[in-house]
Amino acid sequence: MSPDLFAGVVAGTIVVGLMAIAALVLLALRAREVSRLQSRIADPGSRYEDELIGDRKSVMRDIARQGRAIEQIVDPKGEAQRLMVQAGWRNTQSRIGFYAFQALVPAAMAILVMAGIVFGKGKFFQVPLIFVVIFAAFALSILIPRYVLRKFASARRERIRKETPLLVHLLVLLFDSGLSTRQALSSLVREGIGVLPELEKEFELIVRQLDAGGDLVTVLRSLDEVIEVEDFSTVLGVLRQTDRYGGEVREPLLDALKVIEERQGLDLREQVSLMSGRMTVVMVLFFFPALLIFSAGPAFMAILKALGNS
Repeated sequence: MSPDLFAGVVAGTIVVGLMAIAALVLLALRAREVSRLQSRIADPGSRYEDELIGDRKSVMRDIARQGRAIEQIVDPKGEAQRLMVQAGWRNTQSRIGFYAFQALVPAAMAILVMAGIVFGKGKFFQVPLIFVVIFAAFALSILIPRYVLRKFASARRERIRKETPLLVHLLVLLFDSGLSTRQALSSLVREGIGVLPELEKEFELIVRQLDAGGDLVTVLRSLDEVIEVEDFSTVLGVLRQTDRYGGEVREPLLDALKVIEERQGLDLREQVSLMSGRMTVVMVLFFFPALLIFSAGPAFMAILKALGNS
């Protein structure tokens, strides 16, 4: 082993070891603080955390607890909790899977870095580059789980946005039949299975909260703050206002539907414009040269042949 390679391996091992020790210390301090707080007061809202900690015989749950501890360090504001709700990951299995993924990504990155240092033979991992690679691996291990979670949340928000116009039409039909807001939401959950795949899950949770004695305005406002879909927020705002102040609900819903359809039409036109621009670039780069060769190629070859014979 060359001196440079040996020095790189030693430096990388030291840096990774220090990072691992620092992470373990932070996790231990955080776990101690959480344990102390739980011993002082029992939080009924931490149901998912209790389920993660409760079963100590499961390897997956042990890994998930480490991912949960990492999240508490890198995300003190609780953005991951909001994104998991937006992605529809409310059950325990989904949350355990995400926390396990969040714990396994740093371990996989550390293994890749060590394998590159040991088996790279100094070709790609010189001594100054090792620290850059380690820092990049550390940053990616934190960013990749959040990026994946945001992608899932964004995709589900888009599906909810596409379901919103159909939701308005169904609500108008239910209100025209004489149902109240609570009865309309209950009817959507009971009889609208498969019509609104994503919104049915949210309305099922709303109906459960209403059956437990929750206030409709408060429940709809909390759902609006969590989902963060503009078109869906417009519909929820109309339902809140009509439930609080009374009055006709059909016309406000139809007006909101008009605004939503206009907004989605503008978004569709923007997507078509972007697609046409991309197709123009593709045609200029690939189709136009082929057409030019096909149309002008024989004449050009004839000219070259005539000049060659002369």
